[in-house]
Amino acid sequence: MNQRRDNRNDTSRRSGPDRQQPARGGPRTDQQRRSGPRQNARQVAYEALLRIDHEGAYANLVVPALLNRSTLSDQDRRFVTDLVYGTTRMRRACESLVERFVLTEPDPEVRTLLRLGAYQLAFGGTARHAAVGETVELAHPRVRGFVNAILRRVADADKVWPDEATRLSYPDWLVDRFVAELGEFEGHAALECMNEPPPVHERADGYIQDQASEWVAELVGAQPGETVLDLCAAPGGKATAMSSTGAFVVAADLQPHRAALVVQNADRLGYALPVVVADGTAPPFRPATFDRVLIDAPCSGLGALRRRPDARWRITSRDIDDLVLTQQRLLDAAAPLVKPGGTLVYSVCTITAAESIEHPVPSGFEVIAEALPDPWAPFGQGFRLLPQDADTDGMVIIRYRASQ
Repeated sequence: MNQRRDNRNDTSRRSGPDRQQPARGGPRTDQQRRSGPRQNARQVAYEALLRIDHEGAYANLVVPALLNRSTLSDQDRRFVTDLVYGTTRMRRACESLVERFVLTEPDPEVRTLLRLGAYQLAFGGTARHAAVGETVELAHPRVRGFVNAILRRVADADKVWPDEATRLSYPDWLVDRFVAELGEFEGHAALECMNEPPPVHERADGYIQDQASEWVAELVGAQPGETVLDLCAAPGGKATAMSSTGAFVVAADLQPHRAALVVQNADRLGYALPVVVADGTAPPFRPATFDRVLIDAPCSGLGALRRRPDARWRITSRDIDDLVLTQQRLLDAAAPLVKPGGTLVYSVCTITAAESIEHPVPSGFEVIAEALPDPWAPFGQGFRLLPQDADTDGMVIIRYRASQ
């Protein structure tokens, strides 16, 4: 549970009235969970958290899968999503709230349950009796007393944080990176914003998409009759948005299953959108084929962490270095595909300079310096959008024009 266990005080040898018995015994079995009169939202949330914490599952995949086979009401489904996403986002903060009172090491599954209870008490707005009582019911009978005691102490105690990274619930390196890139005030504001659930934005055609991504698609400037390439297109939000302009859009993606997502979304929305399974670093297209090319490059996703609650615990600073190399290869491969006078647009859903403005201008191109409207702010040769500026994902966009 603790991301920095080597820094935690050893309390296992303490004695006195607050000492608890070792908390052993795993979570309730599937049979035990099904034995109740009806399915419980916290049971589903706990199962999802166990898979995320101990099996490496992705929240955005495991939650829909569990909900699809559940019998929960719409209200309970929303509650499950909040519990799983919120507990995962605030894992380090919840860890800190619990850690003060844990004198003996519990099983990892019990740790996950304690985090679930702490999230409800500290961040979820759940009534104390429900947060404690109903969470305790999920524990194995042998450890219910332990879980009950810890959660009651969490409920009674003030929230005290050892440092800002713990309060914000991010790894140290990530907080340091945001402060270095944005300054302390804006960096912390961005991280705070990404601890909140994202708003739901629906396009006119019914597609659910973050508004910043829709703005990027608009800024490509696709026109009726033009030929446009979306080089890294999955799941198809930007490609379908550009198709709605009347342009002929070709969508490409490296993985067949991701390309299939583009096909599904295009078919559902009624767009005639050819989809190609292709490596963007070696695209199978002739030079000077497209009026416009969009590279929505694979990136660290540091501007979209609220949509990917477990990503903050997966990504490392070394991953960013590897991504920069891939991004440069995509730029080098895409530039020759643009017609003379055509447009190359590069975007990433992150805020880092290394993944955006530190890439050199492609040979034979010039930067389109025309200012973008608020809330886009100038950033090197491009423009950056911070999460707190418009309650959207953080984005960087750079536009280039090919020589005639």
